[in-house]
Formats: sequence, structure tokens, C-alpha cells
Amino acid sequence: MLDIVLPTKNATRRDFLRLGAVGTLGLTLPALLHAQQAQPNRREPRARSVILVYLGGGLSHHDSFDLKPEAPEEIRGIYRPISSNVPGTQIGELLPRMARVMDKVALVRSGAHNNDHHETATNWVMCGRFGSAFGDYPAIGAVVSHQLGFRGALPPYVSIPRNPSFTWELGKSAWLGGRYESFRTGDPNQANFQVPDVAPPATFNLQADRARRSLLQAMDSLSERIHGNDQLQTYGEFQRRAADILVSQNARTAFVMDQESTQTRDRYGRTTFGQSALLARRLIERDVRFVTVNYGGWDHHSQIWNSLNRKLPEFDQGFSALIEDLDQRGLLATTLVVAMGEFGRTPIVNRESGRDHWGPAASLVFAGAGARGGLVLGQTDRRGAHVTRRPVAPADVAYTIYDAVGVDPRRWLMHPEGRPVEILDRGEPVRELFA
Repeated sequence: MLDIVLPTKNATRRDFLRLGAVGTLGLTLPALLHAQQAQPNRREPRARSVILVYLGGGLSHHDSFDLKPEAPEEIRGIYRPISSNVPGTQIGELLPRMARVMDKVALVRSGAHNNDHHETATNWVMCGRFGSAFGDYPAIGAVVSHQLGFRGALPPYVSIPRNPSFTWELGKSAWLGGRYESFRTGDPNQANFQVPDVAPPATFNLQADRARRSLLQAMDSLSERIHGNDQLQTYGEFQRRAADILVSQNARTAFVMDQESTQTRDRYGRTTFGQSALLARRLIERDVRFVTVNYGGWDHHSQIWNSLNRKLPEFDQGFSALIEDLDQRGLLATTLVVAMGEFGRTPIVNRESGRDHWGPAASLVFAGAGARGGLVLGQTDRRGAHVTRRPVAPADVAYTIYDAVGVDPRRWLMHPEGRPVEILDRGEPVRELFA
């Protein structure tokens, strides 16, 4: 038999389950999870919001943040290292603006895992738990949405322009259900950008909308009858939230990019990534908890430098502008910014002048929410092939994000099948990142 015991404040995963008689405490699983939910957060969170810049396809660390200028030509590539504003720290020559803000970011050169498959690795790093390519576990943003909820009219979890995708969407809410799925904005760099169902129609009538809300409230008894049907509950909740957005000026204007000055928009870059980074800043200003900026296209199996000659400057401009803008607005202190892909690229350039998938080594960037500006954490070998100091696994990154926003990574959630699932089954915070 399975005896489920209420964990103490500092309980470990082993403390949660033990063999015995289930009736010993007279405590049911729902009662346990309810009691756990009622426990207060362990401490005041250091981050109010998170911006995850996801570099889908796998950023080449050799050509960006972990150059190996002394390695043979087939490893070092064509780019030279340049000095940053942090003494002793060099990065790639196509990142000159990032070089000027390295004192505000922490660079991790030791991201490491053992999977080279896009979908599987993406789901792994997006949720912190290893599963199949089809997304067995909810993404970090979905869990944050589930645990912390709305903080205003806007959804707590937003993806710009959409969730990562190779052959299908990744980084989704999995078994948590549609209520905790990300809100996808579309491309903010498009002319006349408008988020579907957010801008009110020309005939929108506030009084009529309030009448519709009253009708929805009158149907509460019906909603009780459909309790447990995630699709129906999601539809009803989204309808209510859509109405909230329509009547909230703060929420409606979040997506009006023309409110930003031409100078600011140019500063971020008139690219999908640049304007996505700018929209992310606008959203966290309006109390969105978790924003994923999806900037894919880093899967360079051939002609890698032809692609990086365009993509690295776009990233350099948009990401550096985001860090500087958040800092100047006083938002960097309470916003955790993370940039990462699902893996790095192979040390040796292949016959097609490209680099292939490489899980054992990657570079990640952290900023804000107390992250130590100027820090360089971890190290790879002279070929950039393997981590030789302070490996950081996907679970460690996820743990660090959860810890920053005040979500207990060891909390147990109820799966629709009636079994408890731990948010993370391993990992620890990367404590060196914070002063």
C-alpha cells in the first residue's frame, strides 16, 4: 500500500512517498495537495517577471560567446574575439553592442546535456524535465501561470510571436491544460500589427459587454456541471479574459507598438526579433509574469557564417537594447532575462561549412533580478566540445527560474490521471549567478 505523508517545510522527494498503510493518517491525496498549496512561499521572490529569449535551433557557442581563437581553423571558425567592458571577458566580433553591456549580464559557458534531437532537447530545456519529443511535461511558463496566476487583465504567460516550432509547437502546457497555455501574439514587426481578438471592433459597446458579463455570471451553475472538462473550462475562462482585455485600456494598449517612439523602435531593430524584444518589455511593464521571445533559425548545418552574418547582428542589437532599456526604466532589478537554445553546435565545422547539433556544451546568458553582471561561469575545453568546470543542466536552469519567481520546484501537481507529479525531479539553483 502507499502511505502519502504531508511533507515538512524542508522535505525532500523521498519524504513525500513511503510504503505503509494508506489509512494511517486519514489523509487523502487531494487533501494533501490542498494543504501543500496553502503553504506560503518560502521567501519573497527576487523576480516579478521573466523574459526567456529562446534561440531555437541551437546557437553556436564557438561563434558567439565562447570563441576558441587558439584552436585549429576547422574549430575556431572565421570570427575574431573582441574585448567587452568586463576586463578579461571576450566575445565574438559580431556582438559589439553586447560587448558594451556585459557588465550587466552573467555569461554561463557550461550549459550541458546529452541530447542532440531538436524536439526532445527543446522540451527538456523548456521544462527542466526529460521526456519524449512530444512534450510530456509543461513548460516553465505554463507552470508559472498555473502556480501564480493572473496579475492583471493580460495573460500571465505570453509567447512572441508564438511557441517554438520545428515540426510542431513546443514549450506548451502539456497536461496542465489549455488554461495555462501561452498567449501567442504574432509578429510585432508586421505592418499594422494587431493581436487577434484583442482590439475591440468598431461597434464595441461597453454597456452591452457588461450585460454579456452578467449573463455569463448567471450561467455559473452550468459551469459547475462541466467541471473537469478542460476544453469547456478553458473556453469560458478565455472568453472572460478576452472581455477583461477589451475593457482594460492598459491591456489593450500593450500591443500598440506605435506608442513607442521611432527612436526606441529603431534602437531595438526593425526585425521580428527586435520588435519582439520590445513587445516583451511592454508586456512585463503591464504585469505579465512570463514572456517567451521565440527567435529561431539557428540550425546551421551548412553555410553557417552566411546565416550568422545576419542573425548575430540582429540578436546583438535587440538583446542589448532590451537589457539597456530594462535597466534605464528600473525594470532590470525585478526582471530575470534568460537567453538560451536547446543545445550548442559541434566543435568541428563539417564539409558543408556548417556545425551540427551538440548537447554537451552551450552558452547561456542571464541578466536582471540580482544576477551578477560581469560574471563568467563555467568553462569548456580548448575545443569547446565538453564542459570542464561547473556544468549547468536543463533542470538547473529551470530550478533557477522557478526559484527566482517564488515557485517551489519540488511542489507536486496533480496529473489529470490522478497521480502526483513533481514540478522538477532533479536540479538545483545556479547560486553563483546571484550576489
